[in-house]
Amino acid sequence: MQTQKTINYFYEYFQIFIGIVLTSLGLKAFLLPNGFLDGGVTGIALLIRTQVDINMSYLLVFFSIPFLVLGYFTVSKRIVIKSVISILGLALFIHFENFQTITNDKLLISIFGGLLVGSGIGIAIRNGSVLDGSEILGVYLNDKFGISIGKIVLIFNIILFAITAFVVSVEVALYSILTYIIAAKVTDTVIEGFEDFIGVTIVSRKYDLIKKAILEELGVGLTVYKGSSGYGTKGIQEDFDIIHSIVNRIDIKKMYRIVQEIDQDAFIVEFDVNSVKGGVLRHYINKKKNKKLHKTTS
Repeated sequence: MQTQKTINYFYEYFQIFIGIVLTSLGLKAFLLPNGFLDGGVTGIALLIRTQVDINMSYLLVFFSIPFLVLGYFTVSKRIVIKSVISILGLALFIHFENFQTITNDKLLISIFGGLLVGSGIGIAIRNGSVLDGSEILGVYLNDKFGISIGKIVLIFNIILFAITAFVVSVEVALYSILTYIIAAKVTDTVIEGFEDFIGVTIVSRKYDLIKKAILEELGVGLTVYKGSSGYGTKGIQEDFDIIHSIVNRIDIKKMYRIVQEIDQDAFIVEFDVNSVKGGVLRHYINKKKNKKLHKTTS
């Protein structure tokens, strides 16, 4: 048990190290030499760097301190400790590494700079750390005022890019916005995963037929909940099974077709699923051999 825990810790920090390398590569080989910005604390440090001759690594640590102190009171201590190690690691990499500038094409700088920085930040967040403190600010203000984290980060960056347009140039601000959009999208993709799953909850009086059709035609697992009677437009409803299943996004249309062919009035709730482990989701029924699934879970 202790050995497995040690291996998990090592694997987490190894992935954070990969995130640091990717982020520093994006900064030193693309954004920094060309005066482009990203969002968040990294963007603040990059903006200040365009105005004063101070090492980027010092600026990154300095501007991260208030957010880390804030994080001490808003998120778990483990996340703060990991984040301190990650930010110091990123600062050291930026200070000592000597990546050469890869391109001077502004569009390529924005795209690949954002891609690398977003990948690095996403890997770090996925392993319980942050390389940019603006997310911590978002968590704090969300708890305090109920404003969504996404809106807070967006407003933070709108102000940052507006200042960039005024202090540096509109062109740099526009390219920096492109960098930020790419980085944000890549970060979300890394955190949520590349494989999109959809959760489906189905309520229908013809639940027995729907269960059988899903198992035989779609070949995925499902979970059944017992639904209690209640009131609807037709008065008191009898008890029925509520079907819950997880399918790959590519199969969602087929799922709808199967259900609607049996019951056009079926109530279907669809929701995104970021991660799936265990169950029989990946173990599709072998229809050719006529296998039957005796135990189904999702």
